[in-house]
Amino acid sequence: MPKQKTHKGVKKRFRITANGKVKHRRAGTSHLQVRLTSKRKRNLRGTGVLAKADTLKIHEALGKYSY
Repeated sequence: MPKQKTHKGVKKRFRITANGKVKHRRAGTSHLQVRLTSKRKRNLRGTGVLAKADTLKIHEALGKYSY
């Protein structure tokens, strides 16, 4: 039986915490921030946590890797 391969794109974008939650970088933070309000830029700081419904697909795509 062949092994499950890790999805490399998912591996680069997501991390799994010790409690099983999925962390990710927020979209819209790399450039063109002049058009954003200060409030929006402030809320985009740091990492976000995915909804519980989406975590199962990420866990399957990562396989045994959590980083």
